[in-house]
Amino acid sequence: MSKKAVYARFSIALILILALLSGCGNSQPGSDGSKSADPITVKIGLLKNVTHAPAFVAIKKGYLQERLGANVKIEVQGFNNGSDFSTAMATGEIDIGYVGPSPVINQYVRSKNIKILSGANNGGAVLVARKGAGVSGVKDLAGKLVAIPTKGSTNEISLRLLLQEQGLQVTADKSGVQIIAMAPADTLTAMKQGQVDAALVPEPWGTQIENEGIGEIAVDWDQIPPNKGNYPLTIVVASDGFLKAHRDLAKSVLLANEDAIQFIQGHPDDTYALVSDELKELTGKGLDVELIKAALSHLSLTTNIDQDALQAMAQVAVDAGYIKDVGAGGLDLAGLYDLSLLKETQEGK
Repeated sequence: MSKKAVYARFSIALILILALLSGCGNSQPGSDGSKSADPITVKIGLLKNVTHAPAFVAIKKGYLQERLGANVKIEVQGFNNGSDFSTAMATGEIDIGYVGPSPVINQYVRSKNIKILSGANNGGAVLVARKGAGVSGVKDLAGKLVAIPTKGSTNEISLRLLLQEQGLQVTADKSGVQIIAMAPADTLTAMKQGQVDAALVPEPWGTQIENEGIGEIAVDWDQIPPNKGNYPLTIVVASDGFLKAHRDLAKSVLLANEDAIQFIQGHPDDTYALVSDELKELTGKGLDVELIKAALSHLSLTTNIDQDALQAMAQVAVDAGYIKDVGAGGLDLAGLYDLSLLKETQEGK
């Protein structure tokens, strides 16, 4: 073989080796151990409420970043209500996150493009009555104006169940109970001005209204229906598109959620500052530690999902006209759940 032929073969081999090495150098391991050339961005949504404490702790303690891996960039977006959250998920602004179940059920019925993956918190909403409104119990709400954070919210569904238990009707005039939607901060102001008689709100708003001497808790969190406070108030959901593309990352979020719940349960005194810090980043203002402490004592943190409770809440939404065209067979929510990843995390897989 001539020197020219040997040199040509050597050059080809060298090019192949360099190409192989270059390909290996550009790849980074993903959270499932696979190779990924580019960093992945995971867009996480949550509500700016203490009832979303597991999300706050998962962020501030670094559990989300640790579970998702160094190759993942996390973007957090806070929402004032579940309706805005669901719209953001439907339009691809967020991939996965924490929200109340009622807006999720409404979106599922409309588009079938969202899944419930896990629980995060059961309960944490209270019925607070304005001082001087003449409301000491649910029956006193007849002829009164009651605020909820937003129409069709989980809080409104609980309020409607509470009224049903006492045989009260929701009406547009004072013949029954009138419902008005307003942000909790606006509710606090409206109560100060005597414009609203009561409100069913997530914590810490009820405790704050009580602490400021504006109102009193008329129905505590562990008596709110369904199941006397033991109902999903904060859940983890994801878009179908994100689940199909990054199922491993969705599982990582569930693991971080479990990490956060265990931390809160094991280190409550260390949790208060974390929650306040995250609220400050989301809203520009933190909360008093004692207020957070009182609010967290009204939560029942869990990853479990009570499907029967959600079915009952969904039926209330149907009766209220928020969910339409359910068909002759009734409302079927079987496709709303994907609890297989939760099962894997619980089994340690």
